[in-house]
Amino acid sequence: MGNKKIKKRSEIDDKYKWNIEAMYSDAASWESDVAEVLNMTEAFESYQGKLTENSRTLAEALQAKDDIWQKLERAYVYARMKLDEDNTVAAQQAMHDKINGVIAKVSAAMSFVTPELLTASEETLKSFVREEPALSKYAFVIEDLLREKKHVLSKEEENILAQLSEVTDAPDTIFTMLNNADMRFGSITDEDGDTAELTHGNFITFMESHNREVRKSAFTKVYEAYKSLINTIASSYSYAVKTDVVGARIRKYDSARQAALSGGNIPESVYDNLISVVHQYLPVLHRYIELRKKVLGVDALKMYDVYVPLVEIPKKEVPYEEAVRIMEEGLAPLGREYMDRVLAGIEEGWIDVYENEGKTSGAYSFGSYDSYPYILLNYSDTLKDVFTVVHEMGHSMHSSYTRENQPFTYGSHSIFTAEVASTVNESLLMQHLLNKETDRTMKKYLLNLYIEEFRTTLFRQTMFAEFEHMTHKYVEDGGSLTAEWLCEEYEKLNRTYFGPALSDDDYIRYEWARIPHFYRSFYVYQYATGYSAATAISKKILEEGESARDAYIEFLKTGDSDYPVELLKIAGVDMSSREPVILAMETFKSLVEELEKIL
Repeated sequence: MGNKKIKKRSEIDDKYKWNIEAMYSDAASWESDVAEVLNMTEAFESYQGKLTENSRTLAEALQAKDDIWQKLERAYVYARMKLDEDNTVAAQQAMHDKINGVIAKVSAAMSFVTPELLTASEETLKSFVREEPALSKYAFVIEDLLREKKHVLSKEEENILAQLSEVTDAPDTIFTMLNNADMRFGSITDEDGDTAELTHGNFITFMESHNREVRKSAFTKVYEAYKSLINTIASSYSYAVKTDVVGARIRKYDSARQAALSGGNIPESVYDNLISVVHQYLPVLHRYIELRKKVLGVDALKMYDVYVPLVEIPKKEVPYEEAVRIMEEGLAPLGREYMDRVLAGIEEGWIDVYENEGKTSGAYSFGSYDSYPYILLNYSDTLKDVFTVVHEMGHSMHSSYTRENQPFTYGSHSIFTAEVASTVNESLLMQHLLNKETDRTMKKYLLNLYIEEFRTTLFRQTMFAEFEHMTHKYVEDGGSLTAEWLCEEYEKLNRTYFGPALSDDDYIRYEWARIPHFYRSFYVYQYATGYSAATAISKKILEEGESARDAYIEFLKTGDSDYPVELLKIAGVDMSSREPVILAMETFKSLVEELEKIL
């Protein structure tokens, strides 16, 4: 009997670590950039009171502002990623705290810009754009600013809010520390009879175990840990919601949701359409859950039975190098140029591959405008991990195309469009694997895996979105978020989504407490809308070929240069209609029908 311990970072081969030194070779050069940002910010304050004097001054000021944020973003990304390598290193915690302080300082120093700009009339600003060529790249920024005019406060009020940002981020910081640094789940006995430490990184792997005792044990231990801290976490989340609600009121929005969606000019109907279409298709999800119960042959289907694949395939490890090869085949419909960029990125050191002690759990794509689009993974040699690599690479390629084609001002993406790029890749990979699979068992396994993608992204994230809407509305209507209320409402919602085939258990009511995304409110619905859009786009690429692919690559180059709903139209999808969500749901329905036939 062995004991599977997580490696220390120093024990991992350098070729599997990201090349973060390409950003800063040492702490001293990072410190020097931070100091320079503060100096530049001090110099920037000389624009106060002069911004709208003439078009030239405005162009200079906006460029200077971008230069400061570009450098600051780079320093922040580096500090964040250094901390993510190992959250237990005090020096990295200090670096991260320091940069957050600098961001608050810079935000406060620049808080005069928007209110001062808006003291000028719409006509003045538009005439500035017409007469000054250097302002042409800021035309959309200015148009967007004018749209939000009624929600911008006075110079003094904006300054106060900016200075408070360090305080208002507290619930998220507290939860992150509890979740990543302090919380321990203990060990369980895995399927091989070995003692294995239970972590955020391997929890889902255990939940997919074909040994029911392993699943139950992992599920119970994780939720016991959250249950033991439930009042603290409820308190933290309650203050996060209050911060959203108060912030929205201060800025004269009708609700926290309206405030959150306003940034991307996303109509609230997009959110409501998503929830209503998903509810319309809940009977299909209930059918799938019923099928799951039948195939697993259990008297009572429990929440810890929901993730296990319905088909057991021989345990086949997929080494990381193999994952890269599969990705190359699966993404072939995106063209050779796309794939060459991907392979060059891997060579350059975009990716941090394996889990180590203290490393942030999960996976992400991150970077600054002038760095590599880095990827953090916790790769554990499963087919599921191959999908994670492909997903994150979608984000990184989106960043790569955008930064090459857009100025810093438009160099990032809204989450609304970002999730499309990652999910198109996953859909293409899945279609590729399903098409070439000749083994009946493997085909069943892949169908089930695809259905699970829909369940965990489209259904689950919509359920989260509905929960967030409920919690914020409850506080807006004068309610108080207690642990009891949160647990009860979450449990009811879970029952609505999963349907009658799922038996009650003592733990699922605590699940809301382990979702870090809830600290970025009204964020997760975009995973579901993104998934719907991506399902439509990948279908187009496979059916229409080159023209659809070129339109999609064109979309990848647009960054933030227009509103998300408009940008997606470039790729041929209209998210203001119910159509893409219905199309995705119909795809889900046909997959469930196919699985019912083949099982």
